[in-house]
Amino acid sequence: MKALADLRLFLSTAELGSLSAAARALDTSPAVASAALKRLEAELEAQLFVRSTRSLRLTLEGERFLQHAREALRSLDEGREALRGDRAELRGELRISAPSDFGHQRLRPWLDTFLQQHPRLQLRLQLSDRLADVYRQPMDVALRYGEPPDSSLIALPLAPDNRRVLCASPDYLARTGTPKSPAELSEHNCLRFLLSDELRTHWRFTAPDGRVCNVGIHGDRVSDDGNVVRGWALDGLGIAYKSWLDVSADVAAKRLVVLCPTWRGDLAPLHLVSPDRRLLSPAVHRLRAFLEERCAAIGPPERTHP
Repeated sequence: MKALADLRLFLSTAELGSLSAAARALDTSPAVASAALKRLEAELEAQLFVRSTRSLRLTLEGERFLQHAREALRSLDEGREALRGDRAELRGELRISAPSDFGHQRLRPWLDTFLQQHPRLQLRLQLSDRLADVYRQPMDVALRYGEPPDSSLIALPLAPDNRRVLCASPDYLARTGTPKSPAELSEHNCLRFLLSDELRTHWRFTAPDGRVCNVGIHGDRVSDDGNVVRGWALDGLGIAYKSWLDVSADVAAKRLVVLCPTWRGDLAPLHLVSPDRRLLSPAVHRLRAFLEERCAAIGPPERTHP
């Protein structure tokens, strides 16, 4: 690809400040390098460098083009690596952190299937509801609900439309009655989740007419482990406000019932998060595609409860 070679020559020349040095770095002759640069300038209809006998510096147009050239080559290099990864056998260790409840209910069996498809791959799975683990632990990627609070993190969507739902066991509802709207939650025991030491005293919903409502809640149980909160709900101890991905299997098996289905719960998008783009290996890209398929197959709660 002559155009790509010309772009690489341009970048190398800009970084080294010398056409001859760039030619040596790319193992080509100064004459070929000079011709490549002239060809690129002719294609762009712009002068990229100011030349003299002793120096070579970028013009204003060259500086503007430099960032675009870098991004284009980086994107192409990533694409080539992705294609190589698709053809190559996955091997090595894949280190993943995930929320407790999602990890137990969905991710663990999904990863078993993924490892069966890639038998040379090894897995290290850590279940935690704390985002800080992305930094503290030697993980390749983490699965997390919501938008990452740190904009420096790489966040790739897996289930962007996932929402929270109100749910309780049939046994609990038989004893206490079924709330017809979130306003009736004040009459019920709400099972609360402590995330990053923050305990919410209100749950938010969107009414059928589009109004956003914050409903005060109370209850006798709080945990920083989502799997514990789900367990309490299954045991008939109260009402939980859970990610649909976490409880959809329980709803399908009639272990839990979705409450107030015409009221939409908060969005809880699931992301694959990494502290560094360099950790997005072929195995991670393949895992992302695999998990996207699994999450999409579950569908939204509206599919089950119109």
